[in-house]
Amino acid sequence: MTRVAAIDCGTNSIRLLVADVAAPGAPGAGAAGALTELDRRMTIVRLGQGVDRTGRLAPEALERTFAACREYAEIIDKHGAERLRFVATSASRDAENRDDFVRGVVDVLGVEPEVITGDQEAEFSFTGATRELAGRDDLAKPYLVVDIGGGSTEFVVGDDRVRAARSVDVGCVRMTERHLVHDGRVADPPTERQIAAMRADIEAALDLAERTVPLREARTLVGLAGSVTTVSAIAQELPAYDSARIHHSRISRDRVREITEWLLRSTHAERAAVPSMHPGRVDVIGAGALVLLTIMERTGAEEVVVSEHDILDGIAWSVA
Repeated sequence: MTRVAAIDCGTNSIRLLVADVAAPGAPGAGAAGALTELDRRMTIVRLGQGVDRTGRLAPEALERTFAACREYAEIIDKHGAERLRFVATSASRDAENRDDFVRGVVDVLGVEPEVITGDQEAEFSFTGATRELAGRDDLAKPYLVVDIGGGSTEFVVGDDRVRAARSVDVGCVRMTERHLVHDGRVADPPTERQIAAMRADIEAALDLAERTVPLREARTLVGLAGSVTTVSAIAQELPAYDSARIHHSRISRDRVREITEWLLRSTHAERAAVPSMHPGRVDVIGAGALVLLTIMERTGAEEVVVSEHDILDGIAWSVA
């Protein structure tokens, strides 16, 4: 048993998992091993604020991220984690001043963030999402794991191992900033023209993904990250965000379409009034839901299996 900490720093949020990981074959762990969660949390920091436009990480976005890192350092120390791995994804890959980000993280946590490739990101996501699905008769293979982030979306097709993976630059923050922001404000609600332009961008990204990933061969679609889990919470009309009810919930394509259309028609105030909505997702959830819906329509998936276990869990497994 190894106590580990994993941090995933994306475009929109930074997340921490502290867990005990037992190796495959260890007593009580089974053939796949076992991961016991001790602490899992998420902070919206919008590290990718403006990166698509300026190519740089904004000073205020960096400070929000370092503040979250200071909080996480205390939690890691409290739990006595033996090992820490910090993985940074889309926004920090794209930024000219990513050295400022690296230095700040090292100062706070004592480890250098690994700015991983999109393919590495996809592999961690696949491991985290599917390792616990082994042996389930109701979910046919191959799986298509889709991780809809703030700046990019990862597509991975595999059975027990990854067969093909691709990362493309469409995510809820990037699509919102590219198509729905005018004069520094998010459209409230967006116009049909803005929505059409956003959908065209997503379709083009799917064309790119399909060059290397056989999206339509998958028999089970597994959706990860905040846009997907928020759609699940809305679909279930939860009175508050409830990870236990969201994890492995199954949402039909028709229900995803209904929710997406409502999100894209609604105002900021209407979305903010949804009890399960994180305040940091209010302005970007419409774009994230549209990414999910477009994927389901392209692949023909009649439902999405929602997973709360994702790249963080994959990072934790890799540390142990």
